[in-house]
Amino acid sequence: MNRLFRRVLILASIPIFMLVLGTLVPRPLSYPSGGDGNPPTRQILLLHNPIHTDIALRLDDDLRAEFSALGEQGFAVDHPNAVYLVLGWGGRAFYIETPTWGDLKPGPVVKALTLDRSVMHVNLAGEIPRDDPAVRRLVLSEAGYRQMLSAIKKSFATDAAGSLQPIADAAYGENDMFFEANGRFNALLGCNTWTGAMLRAGGLRTGWWTPLPPLLTLSLDLHD
Repeated sequence: MNRLFRRVLILASIPIFMLVLGTLVPRPLSYPSGGDGNPPTRQILLLHNPIHTDIALRLDDDLRAEFSALGEQGFAVDHPNAVYLVLGWGGRAFYIETPTWGDLKPGPVVKALTLDRSVMHVNLAGEIPRDDPAVRRLVLSEAGYRQMLSAIKKSFATDAAGSLQPIADAAYGENDMFFEANGRFNALLGCNTWTGAMLRAGGLRTGWWTPLPPLLTLSLDLHD
């Protein structure tokens, strides 16, 4: 009985150990003092709730031009009242079919815990309060910002003609759309690991593996 208990205890401790290690070990391991050597000039927002993270980018003419392909598919990237473009990556079934906790269903949950196709979600937002506890402000250099934009755009899947692929009848409201994305979603490599990868592309340092929002934000506190 004691041997069985020890085995169960060891098995249960493995995922906890991996989560701790994934947060404490920085990625990249070496990080030059001062980042990429360029002054931080571009502020972005990390939006987080208990299970999901998004990246919010302040809209200007430059950003609208960068994401003009969204407008070609009917997304109102030039909406006059929009202040931020909010982007996230996730599992197709759970992301599309669960706009609120009240919409939670077994099927999407099972897919989220196993393997699913991925989607990009784009949304427009107005001003975001500076004191919102679900918002973290991060600053990138201009070079890092450009690298992050490039990585985000590469997350969108395209057809043979190079066009983005919107998903019909999949939206939470009037100002958001879903698009086909590159990569497969699973519980180990999900939306928050994608966010971490985008932040690293921008020159920030995160934990090696941060599948949950609190782990990602904690790793930014520790390493960036």
